[in-house]
Amino acid sequence: MQAYSGNSDETPRSGFVKLNTVPVWQASWHGTQPNLRGVTILLVDPFRCSVHESSRFDTYADTSSAAELSSYLQQVSRDYIIVGVTGDEPTLHLAESFLALKEIGADVADVEYRGSFGFVAQKGFPHETVLRKALTEADSKANQPHFIASVIGVNDCRRIIRYAYRPICTLT
Repeated sequence: MQAYSGNSDETPRSGFVKLNTVPVWQASWHGTQPNLRGVTILLVDPFRCSVHESSRFDTYADTSSAAELSSYLQQVSRDYIIVGVTGDEPTLHLAESFLALKEIGADVADVEYRGSFGFVAQKGFPHETVLRKALTEADSKANQPHFIASVIGVNDCRRIIRYAYRPICTLT
């Protein structure tokens, strides 16, 4: 996973989410992919290693998008892995979703204008969330948030996100 943000000097930046090396989401700022501004949420089926559903919330231009994002996250089943990735500018109207994001382990209240972030989470296990963020436009331009996470299966507690040597599904 790699998030991206816009920047004032129009330097091209790109973002992506891959499952087992196959791109399932791609976007860019002044690049070859569309600019998918705001926060995109992908629900990943951990047993099929496939995207069950994708929703984008334009938390820059749409004043109701943060409430929609919050409601959406509250309705997600624990059976899915939640992947969040940002593009261009996600923060202008994001505040109303801070609590819902924090509940799944993605505390992004400190991300400023044109900062960026990405996370992989599962409801009920906020301490297992993998979150990377660049707090400012300059931080995002210098070091875009990125990571690799692996799914190794399900245990009795229904926890499915882990780092492992032999993953079932690898998110990059």
